[in-house]
Amino acid sequence: MTRRATDNSKALDAFLAAKFEIDAMLERLTALSADHFDTHPDEIDWGDVGTLNHYRAKLREIADCAFGEGEHAR
Repeated sequence: MTRRATDNSKALDAFLAAKFEIDAMLERLTALSADHFDTHPDEIDWGDVGTLNHYRAKLREIADCAFGEGEHAR
């Protein structure tokens, strides 16, 4: 195997490891969202709103970067 092929193989392994970790995080977030982020409608307060807005802002930053939108528009 050539050096380039070895480097490419290592890069592919690292890429797939990162992808699998992202997939696992997304699955966990999807499950948490389906459970209304561990809240009960009768118990939601402004702290819960603030926490959810914080999550949303972080996810929007990631989505904007991934899709070239918002401040990351191309």
